[in-house]
Amino acid sequence: MQRAAHTAPRAWSQIVGPATTRQCLKCRASLRPSTRAYGVLPPPRDGEEKDMLDRILRVDHAGEYGANRIYAGQMAVLGRSRVGPLIQEMWDQEKKHLEKFNEILAENRVRPTALLPLWNIAGFALGASSALLGKEGAMACTVAVEESISEHYNSQIRALMEKDPERYIELLNVIKEFRDDEMEHHDTGLAHDAETLPGYWLLKNAIQLGCRAAIYVSQRV
Repeated sequence: MQRAAHTAPRAWSQIVGPATTRQCLKCRASLRPSTRAYGVLPPPRDGEEKDMLDRILRVDHAGEYGANRIYAGQMAVLGRSRVGPLIQEMWDQEKKHLEKFNEILAENRVRPTALLPLWNIAGFALGASSALLGKEGAMACTVAVEESISEHYNSQIRALMEKDPERYIELLNVIKEFRDDEMEHHDTGLAHDAETLPGYWLLKNAIQLGCRAAIYVSQRV
């Protein structure tokens, strides 16, 4: 996936920012370009590295799959409302994320989590039920989910940076770009009255608890 290239590359210390960083979708700086012969993943050095990379890809693919199903559920309820085009715009970005991870999994022969059928149903149900609360409910769900995904992506970036940033440059590029998209969706939800939903904090905490559980099991199953 190509990134905007009209700004200067940023220093390595700027790759990992706080989850509250605000960035323009069209003005992001790319990481240092790579001249490596392989794709997003380097050939694993040993079984330990392969297991680590497989876990990263498996859980990220599961997260993007679940996000797609959440937006599908929201569109089923609110697709013809005034907020429909906004939800569709965010969903379109999630579709690109999922397509990219499908490609990476296939290239590296990494199996997806065995729980995809569960995330299919659970994601759609979460999206539809939150949308039944109105625009504010859908946006509250978006804030909760996208904040959780952004934080998870940040933890992966930190881990890869600590291990070998040059070796994992391509994977870091992908994760960072998607992290920035999720942060933008989070901000969009806040800008469209998510916090005005009665019981917002209760709903947000419940959804994020579910997200953490989903992340944990998707890495392992």
